[in-house]
Amino acid sequence: MPPSLPRRCAVLVALMIFQSASSSILHHYAQLIDDHFVITLFLTMLVGAGGNAGNQSTVLVIRGLATGAVSRANFFAVLRREIGTGLALGLVMSVVAYVRVISFHDALSAAAIASALFVIVAVSTIVGTLLPFLFHGMGLDPAHAGPTIQVIMDITGVLLTCTVCTVFFSQVETQSTVSSKISL
Repeated sequence: MPPSLPRRCAVLVALMIFQSASSSILHHYAQLIDDHFVITLFLTMLVGAGGNAGNQSTVLVIRGLATGAVSRANFFAVLRREIGTGLALGLVMSVVAYVRVISFHDALSAAAIASALFVIVAVSTIVGTLLPFLFHGMGLDPAHAGPTIQVIMDITGVLLTCTVCTVFFSQVETQSTVSSKISL
């Protein structure tokens, strides 16, 4: 047995257990999912995009820490850059997601899913930037931020998707109810 196996196994099992928290989130939002099943059809796209975008930021910071291009001295400049990048990526990706969803589903669902994607990508780039700095500051290898961002964004992506879609659909339903009362 390789000497690293027990440690690697322990880390992966811990991450898997932590990641299973998404089932509790989905259970909490069961009514939303029942009412808008289309969300589940794009959930892996949403959380995957968050993990990928966050991992890009993580890799850039880890590489910068390793080469000396990134340090505590330019932390805020790096964070500002990644926030801007996250907003731009979120905008581009949400437009693509809207087109993808509306190709097969209704415009309301497409807008809700695209909105959730925008928030997820923006948040993931911030978290992906912060994690390596946090690990480095705690004396841990910043390279561990890579798998960690994936798990964090899987859980956070599910939560953000359900939250954004709940707000989005409830606002539209409220406006629809008000409009139908006015027309009576």
